[in-house]
Amino acid sequence: MLRAVPALWLMALFLVQAGSPEHPQRKVAGSAVSSTRDPHVQIRLPESAKYVGADRFILYGIADCELHAFVEADAQQKVQRLYWIQFEGYVPSRPELAHTYDSPRHTVMGGLDFYVDTWPRSNREEIKAGSDREHIEKLMVAKGYKMPADMMYVRLVHLLDHKKRKELMILYGEDLAPTGLTAADLAESGKARSQWSVLENALIARAEKAVYLSTD
Repeated sequence: MLRAVPALWLMALFLVQAGSPEHPQRKVAGSAVSSTRDPHVQIRLPESAKYVGADRFILYGIADCELHAFVEADAQQKVQRLYWIQFEGYVPSRPELAHTYDSPRHTVMGGLDFYVDTWPRSNREEIKAGSDREHIEKLMVAKGYKMPADMMYVRLVHLLDHKKRKELMILYGEDLAPTGLTAADLAESGKARSQWSVLENALIARAEKAVYLSTD
């Protein structure tokens, strides 16, 4: 047994250096997520949003990610609205990396500046292995939820400082079915692309209304 001790220490050291994730560190109460660091913020969602769970992992070996998922679903547990909150930062062993968001659209929530992006997405699209989307969809499936065939999303990203190595991402998604349109219809070459501008502006407005941030 004494000879095994150095090996155990070496394994522990390896895990630390590799950035092995710990348990999620943010706290959840009802439909609110509280973070004491990176950044210090409380995010409150509608009371109708049900907490699915959390996951913390090293994304592609370069970023420490902690995500929390909330949904509003129908009686068959088909997702109608998704609230995806993610805290992310590059690991110390990769000091050269920085986020490169360049969307010209911004909004301010809770006094914090956020990049704004939108897009329609089909559930038939390939999910990259090891991606944060793979993690969140596996989390929801494990809890019995089903993703709709098509959704539209708005992504809100706040970079913590000028180094651009840490971010808070809030992603809000809605089932496209009530619009009578599909993601293919709204794609750049889709038959209903001309309707996307109106849809995305309304989507952004609903996201800003549904998500309340406080930095107090």
